[in-house]
Amino acid sequence: MAFDGRYDQSLSRTAMKAELLDAETELKLAYAWRDQRDEQALHRLITAYMRLAISMASKFKRYGAPMNDLIQEASLGLMKAADKFDPDRGVRFSTYAVWWIKASIQDHVMRNWSMVRTGSTSSQKSLFFNLRRVQARLEREAQARGEVLDRHEMRQNIATEVGVPLHDVEMMEGRLSGSDFSLNATQSAEDEGREWIDALEDEGDQAAETVENSHDTDTLRQWLLTALTSLNDREQFIVRERKLRDDPRTLESLGGELGLSKERVRQLEAAAFGKMRKSLEGQSKEVHHFLL
Repeated sequence: MAFDGRYDQSLSRTAMKAELLDAETELKLAYAWRDQRDEQALHRLITAYMRLAISMASKFKRYGAPMNDLIQEASLGLMKAADKFDPDRGVRFSTYAVWWIKASIQDHVMRNWSMVRTGSTSSQKSLFFNLRRVQARLEREAQARGEVLDRHEMRQNIATEVGVPLHDVEMMEGRLSGSDFSLNATQSAEDEGREWIDALEDEGDQAAETVENSHDTDTLRQWLLTALTSLNDREQFIVRERKLRDDPRTLESLGGELGLSKERVRQLEAAAFGKMRKSLEGQSKEVHHFLL
């Protein structure tokens, strides 16, 4: 079920005209869907309780999500409830569906509240939807007693009231206190004001680092080329094929090409590395790790 564009008031009117199911009919439809996968029974059950889904969706309009999106999420929650409902438990479907509808809407609101993930744990979700309400009530109660709570006391009371850790209250309070801003927004009202994106640190290499890294790379390359010249042709061939190729060759393949055993190729490779190490030691000790 999809809803596009502006909220269509006729959807509510249609839902209000849907049949009201008595307990017996509701039970028969639930059994028909669970046991026989009767899609007509499912459709009738969903249609009858769309008014409940729309009513619950309307309670979340204050969070800024489009009503169409809220209704769609509510309908998804309603369908999940119908799919998971067990009529043998003796509970009315409407009672069971309320939890799934609310959970689906809340998840959607939290996903779209900010580009930064607001939270997903049960305590974070409870805080997101109850922090302001609990805070307002605590402020009224304190005022009635003639008290004024400082920020720390208020946070402590909220944490106790909601049953969550204090650091969760501090985190959620910070996230709810502002909204997302574009990095292309200017830092001041001046026409030539710098954009916020210009203040971000460049994580790439700076010019000095680039020059230094390039110089070091050239130096190491020259050292390796010099070390290779200390090897005979066969040893150079083995080193290039084993260490300098993007897809290094195996000892077996080199042995087959050179007419040598795998063990003999390994011995020649070790001897070549020994010669290169001696050559490199005479130039710099900094490149030993290249031969590990």
